[in-house]
Amino acid sequence: MPSTSSHATLGTAYHECVISLGSNIQPDQHYTQALAILGQECELVANSQAIRTSPVGFQQQPDFLNAALLVRTSFDYTAFRAYLKEVEERLGRIRGPIKSGPRTMDLDIVAWDGEVVDTAYYHHDYVRGPVDELLAATGRSITPSASMQ
Repeated sequence: MPSTSSHATLGTAYHECVISLGSNIQPDQHYTQALAILGQECELVANSQAIRTSPVGFQQQPDFLNAALLVRTSFDYTAFRAYLKEVEERLGRIRGPIKSGPRTMDLDIVAWDGEVVDTAYYHHDYVRGPVDELLAATGRSITPSASMQ
């Protein structure tokens, strides 16, 4: 398990990562806490506006708060993905029997070093909208990864 600090030392390579964030259990509180944690433990470059969206899949649950974040990290992809799962757990995430069920926090890597790594970007407006806003605001773009072409 990686340590909880992803700040790099001099000469360490950084990766840029676009993260999709979603919460529908005390979403305002968990969104604020997620930003605080990632801002302290990573380099939080930018975040989109948070939007409210209806649930997809399992419908008997509250609406979601969704946003996109741009961070820099010295972790490699696998270590950073594990780190995000650990942050979800710190924020009270319990993985229940319903995959699309309620959650305190969901943090998914959408793009890594400018390449899309999660097809949810192409299929879900609640991912694509905040990510596109974030990209426009930061002057960045993303392309499909070689494995998606």
